[in-house]
Amino acid sequence: MHLIDFKNLSSQQLMEIIDKAIEVKRNPEKYRIALDSESLAMIFQKTSTRTRVSFEVAMTQLGGHALYIDWRTTNFAIADIYDETQYLSRNVDGIMARLKRNADLQVMAEASRVPVINGCDEKYHPTQAIADLMTMKEKKGTLEGVKLVYIGIHNNVCNSLIEGCTKVGARITTVAPIFNEPSRDEELLENARRTGLYETTLDVKQAVKDADFVYTDTWIDMEFFSDPKYAEKKEKRMKLMIPYQINKEQLKESDAYIMHDMPIHRGYEISQDIIESPKSIIYEQSENRLYSAKAILLKLLEKC
Repeated sequence: MHLIDFKNLSSQQLMEIIDKAIEVKRNPEKYRIALDSESLAMIFQKTSTRTRVSFEVAMTQLGGHALYIDWRTTNFAIADIYDETQYLSRNVDGIMARLKRNADLQVMAEASRVPVINGCDEKYHPTQAIADLMTMKEKKGTLEGVKLVYIGIHNNVCNSLIEGCTKVGARITTVAPIFNEPSRDEELLENARRTGLYETTLDVKQAVKDADFVYTDTWIDMEFFSDPKYAEKKEKRMKLMIPYQINKEQLKESDAYIMHDMPIHRGYEISQDIIESPKSIIYEQSENRLYSAKAILLKLLEKC
């Protein structure tokens, strides 16, 4: 069983991972040796803070070992991904890969003898969405009927939130004036529409009025934010997106919890005061990446 997106997960399977994450958080000692002597290869083609830290610490706290692999310093950079994965999967019990292209991740999953976990690609970010859903359930006690409003660029995180929410009975409204084309997945969106739990709008204030959670993400992909070659496009995007910044004015009629998957660009997608507000659960949400990583590993390595 791989975790590339949520397409092959049933609602029950997804909820089992979310509930396991909450249980692991409450009872860490119970799982101290659950992955004793097991190894996870962590392959990074993209930069990372939370994904690397959460999975590496998760393996350590579960009694296993995490092997950090920088794509650029291995033969993945010069050889066939299928062949390299065939070799790697004969040495470890699982692979977590954070790649630039979903197509490469699909090849990796096809070649691997062990479970492959998508640590983020241009289309999906399922490990982030599981931590988000876990956080939402902790706050509300249920996901059924809970409303999440996502405001920002329609990207990989947005895709996984749509797929995850509609699988577990949560409502999701997206306010996304820009669609990041490499992230486009019409099948995912059509399936979500059929559930009646997904809608889109450009009216921020109306969308957030009855929201339980308001979620935003960076407007610029992390690898391009400080790239001088991207400066002109960045400036245009900022001008278009600034009316959709999460700030006090936008949320004056809302009592929603505030979420952000990080990294944060303060003063862009979200104002400073909102990050530090009593309704912000951003850092709690980011901490939950650890417990959700544990739950994912336990599920895919068949230890629960």
